[in-house]
Amino acid sequence: MPMTGVLRPGHAQIRVLDMDESVHFYTNVLGLKETGRDKSGRVYFKTWDERDHNSVILRQADRAGMDFFGFKVESKEVLENLDKALKAYGVTTERMPAGELMETGERVRFKAPTGHTFELYAEKNHVGNGLGDVAPEAWNPDQKGISPVRMDHALLYGKDIDGTRKLFEDVFGFRVTERVKLEDKTTDLAAFITCSTKAHDLALVRHGEDDKLHHVSFLLDSWEQVLRAADIMSMNRVSIDIGPTRHGITRGATIYFFDPSGNRLETFCGGYEWYPDMHEITWPIEEVGRAIFYHDRKLNEAFLAVVT
Repeated sequence: MPMTGVLRPGHAQIRVLDMDESVHFYTNVLGLKETGRDKSGRVYFKTWDERDHNSVILRQADRAGMDFFGFKVESKEVLENLDKALKAYGVTTERMPAGELMETGERVRFKAPTGHTFELYAEKNHVGNGLGDVAPEAWNPDQKGISPVRMDHALLYGKDIDGTRKLFEDVFGFRVTERVKLEDKTTDLAAFITCSTKAHDLALVRHGEDDKLHHVSFLLDSWEQVLRAADIMSMNRVSIDIGPTRHGITRGATIYFFDPSGNRLETFCGGYEWYPDMHEITWPIEEVGRAIFYHDRKLNEAFLAVVT
């Protein structure tokens, strides 16, 4: 059972500038599996261990960034109840018909106070991980590239992160795990929120422009796989922002890097398990360098400035 009715982050539609180049990158370097293409030209991917048909959708556009971020909910009944709860909260929702997104049921779409478009859905075609459901092997031997376990979370930039955080808390039951405080010791620079036992399913950072993507993140199993990912990035001349290193926040080990269109992605492992009886962790602004990059204890310019 999910803690909130929201199961997990389910999909992200990412804008790319050159589809052929991007398909090569997401297939052979990041190591996702292509699962389909639709009439509009969008290309669909999943990680090797995800059971649902897709988690990453690429759309060619004239600027990079993210169109929307979706969460899978427990059932159609939960989807209906959350749609009603959003409307009662004063949020306008839009119904996206089943099949508009390949192999995906009806979606409830809404815009958060930070300008980001989010979706909820209950149904996506189950395609499995290639190992079967009876006495499966430990892993799939046909993996390519970095080959993450799952699409895990996103970090988003916008102005009213308090409003977006509160919406996710009040309507969906998300909880805050960690915060970074500005100099006044009251205002949040960043908030990390979860609907599960993960350290975060969504992160929000205060920024002068709305609807900006900082990164979409992919989970790996171990520190050794993070180091292997760094080797693969170097072999393929991938632009690395920073890493391998460790976060203070969430304690995850990380590499930040860019796809060919300039969208920042992350591969990470680790982090702690979170439960509702745990206390929030607070980082004062004086410790923000150590909070983000625990080893270097300082932020680099690209990490602060580059968003899509």
